[in-house]
Amino acid sequence: MFRAASTALAAQLQDAKVSFGRGWQLLRHRGPSQIQFWFIALMIGIAAGLAAVAFRFGISFLQTTLYGVGEVTELHSFAASLPWYWTLIIPMMGGLAVGLILHHFTPDGRARSVADVIEGAALNNGRVEKKAGVASAFTSMITLGTGGSTGREGPVVHIAAMISSWVSNVIRADGITGRDLLGCAVAAAVSASFNAPIAGALFALEVVLRHFAVHAFAPIVIASAAGTVINRLVFGDTAEFALPGTTALEFYAELPAYLILGLVCGLVAVTLMRCVFWADDMETRLQNRLGSPSWLRPAFAGALLGLLAIQFPHIIGVGYETTSAALTGKLLLHEAVVFAIIKTAAVAITMGGRMGGGIFSPSLMLGALTGLAFGLIATSIFPEVSGSHTLYALAGMGAVAAAVLGAPISTTLIVFELTGDWQTGLAVMVSVSISTSLASRLVDRSFFLTQLERRNIHLAAGPQAYLLAMFRVASVMRKSEDGIEDDACWEMISEGIYVDGNATLEAAMPIFDKSGVSFIPVVTLSGEGQAPEIWGALYHVDALKAYNRALAATAAEEHS
Repeated sequence: MFRAASTALAAQLQDAKVSFGRGWQLLRHRGPSQIQFWFIALMIGIAAGLAAVAFRFGISFLQTTLYGVGEVTELHSFAASLPWYWTLIIPMMGGLAVGLILHHFTPDGRARSVADVIEGAALNNGRVEKKAGVASAFTSMITLGTGGSTGREGPVVHIAAMISSWVSNVIRADGITGRDLLGCAVAAAVSASFNAPIAGALFALEVVLRHFAVHAFAPIVIASAAGTVINRLVFGDTAEFALPGTTALEFYAELPAYLILGLVCGLVAVTLMRCVFWADDMETRLQNRLGSPSWLRPAFAGALLGLLAIQFPHIIGVGYETTSAALTGKLLLHEAVVFAIIKTAAVAITMGGRMGGGIFSPSLMLGALTGLAFGLIATSIFPEVSGSHTLYALAGMGAVAAAVLGAPISTTLIVFELTGDWQTGLAVMVSVSISTSLASRLVDRSFFLTQLERRNIHLAAGPQAYLLAMFRVASVMRKSEDGIEDDACWEMISEGIYVDGNATLEAAMPIFDKSGVSFIPVVTLSGEGQAPEIWGALYHVDALKAYNRALAATAAEEHS
């Protein structure tokens, strides 16, 4: 009897083990469609929300320590009362600290941000760098705490992505599950940072995952809601900006003006992006010409920022005080124009100096200033059919930010959630749609995708453009022992037809198109003056099969 009981117990344990193994495989490969996965999404949402709040408190702590004021909405007014040398020294010292940290903990001296999260989602199964990411979080906090003219959403998104990457590695999640975990973390971080649950969820889908698959929607919404709850428990249920009152369109006669505003905002957004890239190139050339160490680059940018801030303290920090002043109509026309120009220069200096931070908050400020300036002009020309010029500021804020982010849907919603004003949707939507359409044709879709394009990472055109870069030639080739004809390979090598085994299919496919051959020798290049060593051969049909399988998997994920 005892033996029979032992045998039955062993059988039950074996069945439990098999069931657990099946459940584990289900979670790893089909997690987003399972209810159990939603609890993981909830935990990630809470963790990302707490990280976003902690990052915000870190910025406030630095601002309180260095400037004597912890509230971001009062920073520029307080900075204006400081002695000029403190206004100069604080950003410069912050830049020096940023440069030293990035020099020692990142391979390229560059702070990670949203563009790197998008790259991780597309090319690395939803994973991002951790060591460089931690360094980037600290440097971005220092940048914002010492007056850097950027935003907090970029660092917060990358911090959240590191949390999801850790979870994905722990459960050994596949690409689909890893990307959805990443989307959960990003949604929670944006929601917790801006008290914007709807926009947070859509930002993750529209900007980071770049698809609206149904299977990802439920866990991302759960995580976004969790991030919002964290924010409201800490800061209360309040809008980021307070508007003076309800605004309305005057008999829809102003809609053509909002179309024109959209065009203006699209051009302003493109100007901002190109100024950032131009500043980055200029500072790189200057650094190479002078032979200065890379860790001095942020310090130099901080010094330039300090010089600007002596005369224009409005550029200090994320700029919420100036944004609020624009939305409430407290600025004159010439102030709005000058502040917009100076803010563009400040953002270009900060990001070109690689000090870290995001682009979203600066684009909100620039958009509000642009909209206010446009509104003041429009309402003075046509006063009889004009509503409030502050409505133009609100529409401009959304239009510039949407064009910079390449995210018209989530940006429209986040403007509503930041202001709490849902009655001006028509004006904002018109301006956002026009500005995004114009800007996307003058850059590679958005600021983030243009950043990646400048690094030769081609995500803007969609999966058909970047999937080839995901396959190493060595993983698709046929090895030498599989019947490869060495004589034919050497003859092709002598004609210059070959590919490095460490290259990707992105480099190999143009060789097939140009040469018309059915296979390409795969070699390893030992060094200058040394003969290459044959690894195997890459057949055109094998490369096409791998590419087609990847396209099919991507289509299945996006439509599941």
